[in-house]
Amino acid sequence: MPPTTLTPLAVERVMRDVDCLSRAGLCVDEFFAEVLDSLGRVLPTEGACVATADPATGLVTSSRKYGDLVHRNTHDHEWGLREYGDVEETTFVRMAETGRVAASVHQVTGGDVAASRRMDEFMRPYFGFDDELRGLFLEDGRCWGAVAMFRGGGEHFAPAEVEMLAGLSPSLARGVRSGLLASAAEAFTDERPHGPGVVIVGRDGEVLQMSLGAETWIEELVTGAHSGAAISAVSALVGAARRYAAGETTTPPRSRLRARNGMWLVLNATPLTGPDGLTDQVVVTIEEARPPEIVPLVVAAFDLTARERDVTQLVLQGVDTKEIAATLHLSAYTVQDHLKAVFAKADVRSRRELVSRVFFDQYQPRYGQEVGANGWYVS
Repeated sequence: MPPTTLTPLAVERVMRDVDCLSRAGLCVDEFFAEVLDSLGRVLPTEGACVATADPATGLVTSSRKYGDLVHRNTHDHEWGLREYGDVEETTFVRMAETGRVAASVHQVTGGDVAASRRMDEFMRPYFGFDDELRGLFLEDGRCWGAVAMFRGGGEHFAPAEVEMLAGLSPSLARGVRSGLLASAAEAFTDERPHGPGVVIVGRDGEVLQMSLGAETWIEELVTGAHSGAAISAVSALVGAARRYAAGETTTPPRSRLRARNGMWLVLNATPLTGPDGLTDQVVVTIEEARPPEIVPLVVAAFDLTARERDVTQLVLQGVDTKEIAATLHLSAYTVQDHLKAVFAKADVRSRRELVSRVFFDQYQPRYGQEVGANGWYVS
């Protein structure tokens, strides 16, 4: 596959297209499909994988595949373990840490692609790819996702292509951020699992045990026709948990993600301990996220300024305009101006609608229902 020679006009056209798409209010699936269609005209690849991420942790929360990678999900579990368990200059977390917005493995390794274990032990033997171009979706220091694009047949990505992908980063982040808010949670039914799902993963990455209902929770991680394996979000946590157990990181891995039914979930991974200390096993829990876990993510997705976030936080606490003004040392007119901006960004018309939007109608419809012993809704 001969790479296309990028011209300034072609780059400008793609940049404009992706910027427009990022402002169109598309759901994540539609946004990715349109973006890759536009990119494919100037940046040919054999396959691509795009992912969303929790901006607080950088952990992948969903993946979608295109080209030769569609429905090739057999090795997704291993990918998650490698991506977040190994340290390479082109892993998504490492790129974020070093401020590398986009990179090709061929470029980073000085042409020695085999120096990347991911390429040498995974991408080449399983898929026949010879180079990988990666880009982060960064906006205001937050990573909302990433893309990996592949070429085989000895073809590599040119520096100009890396540069173009880096330039698209803010627009791609904006599209993912707004896409996460594009669909509301479905009606709740008694068919939802009761209690969290628990998955125990062993030394070699094999799933040793699952709690009743865990498979149902995992099925909700499938994103659609182009979805990668649902287990990959769990695998990413396991890989990160192994680094945490080794003392290479300081925070137990967790991620918040949007299930296919629109519900927000939270996943946590913790290394298990035995009588003699840490074991090789990791336990992952999957459960419905509670408002304090999701509100910061939702507010970040609205792309509010620092002052707009302050105002929103007080609105969510039920504070009236006069009290907000006194608390923030602003005039009531300034508070109203901030509220107007918040309403416009959240696509609502009132405080009540804002509260409903922030909680995604995931919790509000059940206010007044019975609360169980664990402090959460019974049904």
